[in-house]
Amino acid sequence: MNTTMLVNNPSFVVAGIFLVFILLELACSALRQPSSGRRDVLIEVIGSGILVAVTFPSVMWLSGRILSLAVPEMRGALATLPWVAGFALFLVLDDMTQYWWHRLTHRVPALYALHRAHHSAPYMSIRIVYRNNSFYYLLMPGIWLSGMLIYLGLAPVYYVYLIIKMTVIFAAHSSVPWDDKLYRIRMLRPLVWVLERTISTPATHSAHHGLTADDGVTHYKGNFGNLLFFWDVLFGTAKITRRRPPAYGIEHLKPITWKEELFWPIVRSRRASPKVSATQEVNP
Repeated sequence: MNTTMLVNNPSFVVAGIFLVFILLELACSALRQPSSGRRDVLIEVIGSGILVAVTFPSVMWLSGRILSLAVPEMRGALATLPWVAGFALFLVLDDMTQYWWHRLTHRVPALYALHRAHHSAPYMSIRIVYRNNSFYYLLMPGIWLSGMLIYLGLAPVYYVYLIIKMTVIFAAHSSVPWDDKLYRIRMLRPLVWVLERTISTPATHSAHHGLTADDGVTHYKGNFGNLLFFWDVLFGTAKITRRRPPAYGIEHLKPITWKEELFWPIVRSRRASPKVSATQEVNP
């Protein structure tokens, strides 16, 4: 498989990085969570499989196809753009828009229904990275915009960008607390101070997955950043404690079936939906 094929099929890159972190958790005996069960396995395997095998490649193809029909003369128009400028475009059009999409799903009840599967796991692990409703990524603007930038000639930039972004995201969700060791090294304190305000780390992102805000660490109404935690710092949603919540999960919402978590609104339970006013925020 040559480099061009990998660039045009970024799913291979994502799968490779994902495998590395799975092996890391296995090596640290951290992959098998004691509180996980059949329900969690189904959500994680099916949800991840749909994204990697169907949603991501489909959106990549469709976004390019739309532009090829609408503006065929624009194919490769940004190919001569300086590499740094192209990378900055992905940071803004993919990572920053994902921050706002993520933030919005925690504010709008109907959108949170597409994201709650990611938070219903009572643990942190590489396993939960793609644990979302099957429509969550289909509606994510950043993936569509990335596909369009690739059509415009920035595929080589995206190849590098994707490696960096997915490495950070996987590392932030991992149950292996690699940042703890950095905090203990005195000479690295200035660097770590900058690092934890720039990218997502296990400490800052685990706070977003905490069960209850009463523990003093959990911040599920913030720490939305994916690659860059800087967006949280910039837009006022950051909380840094360098600690991890004692428990993970969803506060104030009753559990639903794994089928509903993955396939809502196609699959709905018969229970009455909770009424939420226009000014009320979703708790998780």
